[in-house]
Amino acid sequence: MLHTIFNPTYWEAVPFHFWSLTFFAFGCIVGSFLNVCIYRMPLDLSVVSPPSHCPHCKYSIPFYLNIPLLTWLSLHGRCKNCGAPISPRYFIVELLTGLTFLACWLVFGAHSPALALVYSLFLAGLIVATFIDFEHLIIPDEITLGGAVAGFVISFLLPSLHHVASNGQGMVQSALGIAAGAGIVYGTLRGGKLLFGRQKMKLPLETKIIFSETALCLPDQEISYDEIFYRQSDTIVFHARTVELVDRSYANATVRLSPARLRIDDEEIDPETVPHLEAVCSEIVLPREAMGLGDVKFMAAIGAFLGWEATIFSLVVAAMIGAAYGGVMVALHKQKWSGRLYFGPFLAAAATIWIFAGPELVAWYLRFSQHFLDRLLGH
Repeated sequence: MLHTIFNPTYWEAVPFHFWSLTFFAFGCIVGSFLNVCIYRMPLDLSVVSPPSHCPHCKYSIPFYLNIPLLTWLSLHGRCKNCGAPISPRYFIVELLTGLTFLACWLVFGAHSPALALVYSLFLAGLIVATFIDFEHLIIPDEITLGGAVAGFVISFLLPSLHHVASNGQGMVQSALGIAAGAGIVYGTLRGGKLLFGRQKMKLPLETKIIFSETALCLPDQEISYDEIFYRQSDTIVFHARTVELVDRSYANATVRLSPARLRIDDEEIDPETVPHLEAVCSEIVLPREAMGLGDVKFMAAIGAFLGWEATIFSLVVAAMIGAAYGGVMVALHKQKWSGRLYFGPFLAAAATIWIFAGPELVAWYLRFSQHFLDRLLGH
């Protein structure tokens, strides 16, 4: 049935650029839904109910005021009911998604309409992941784990996604992509944890630090516990001259604090019962992550759709993009070398490059490397 629906002969009966316009318009509509996902998913809200509404006055937006691109432009980026500004992100996501769908059709449509549609929907998922990760430093499981399952199923239905002929081969390639993507990133995560999993911070002598209910307060900054603790085993360690709790105090004590446990020398305390802790120390060791588990699951989803070669390409290119971006942000004093940096958007960008030009770039690199070696060896 799918073969019949997506038979290029039937699609060719309609002018090619009719489908170009259709893909762009459909992409803009999908982009409107992506905006709902970007806003609601991190808040654990339903993406179905309630219908689209103004986040300021809760005005339910009628269908004629919910036309992608045109509504935002005609209302000058403001709510029709209360006049509150509507973020330009809504327009950007709709336009970006429309252009992405159009690009997929122009590149793949003449050869395989099905492939153009699958790549379009896959890239739509990358757009959602990118914008959520930018803002919240998370990628929801609905995108990562859901994407891995969807990629595996689609690989069975459309084995040409992996440049193979049979449905079984498509599933095998998808499974290899999932294993390679998740395995390599998880190995990187664990290796990074062993090598760079602790950040030692030197403090001036007699520095007072405060642990509130929500954050670690240092003299020059406040660090949310969400930025420190990624897992239950992550632990803050320091030796303090004095430690003050609400109802007791300690002298020359070693403190170890994790999400589930507070240990002061040999005494264990439930951190939920300690609303406030002050200490005087000159050094503190904080846990640090090279990547999060969300990146592991995200890479599994990418591998499910694109295969194991794409996962290796995406990791290498994403690391290069991330290093360049991080260097620029540090130079502009917008980011510290030790600061937490989203990696999902770089993986998404690298996967997008693979779809449109990855194999060609790899072939060019291999030719260039061979030519360089030949010249180096005098051949």
